[in-house]
Amino acid sequence: MSIDPETVSAYNERAGDYTKLAAPNAPYHALNEFIALVPKGGRVLDFGCGPARTAAAMRDAGLVVDAMDASQSMVDLAKKSYNIDVTLGSFDDLDKVDLYDGIWASFSLLHAPKAELPRHLAAIRTAIKAGGIFHISMKTGTGEQRDKIGRFYAYYSKEELVDLLKAAGFRPDHFATGADKGLDGTVAPWIMIRAYA
Repeated sequence: MSIDPETVSAYNERAGDYTKLAAPNAPYHALNEFIALVPKGGRVLDFGCGPARTAAAMRDAGLVVDAMDASQSMVDLAKKSYNIDVTLGSFDDLDKVDLYDGIWASFSLLHAPKAELPRHLAAIRTAIKAGGIFHISMKTGTGEQRDKIGRFYAYYSKEELVDLLKAAGFRPDHFATGADKGLDGTVAPWIMIRAYA
């Protein structure tokens, strides 16, 4: 399952609502750190970028930004709101080699089945230059399930993610945790990890 149609449909139908969500403070703090750690003028990928608010912030900070999302509505919003051309594609469409100084995957890879995450992390590691930065944000918990609006989620513990990142060739370096209300109205705990290739 490279892309879950029900999850994509939920985002297509609620793209406008998603953009109105109050993002937690931690991602912005993490984003500023990410931008500061990427070489000036470096190339980055916002992987699962949604409406591309983060991609726009990276671009405005002087980085060369590629952005990808599986939702056509999000791609359209990105162009309309931030004048960013987003590639419509799934996690399986990442096929670059040693191209990026950093990859930002904020609450996107949690929509991939657990059985597929190692493969996606391996592709991300291949796409990042040696020494590059990888930011991943996921919801914490156990198992896999759909939320109230039909989106597929895979939940992880910190230990699980650390093991998966190390197995893919990353060195986890920094962690942050919190909890926020999502698009389905449910407050859920999350973890952010910064890792190096």
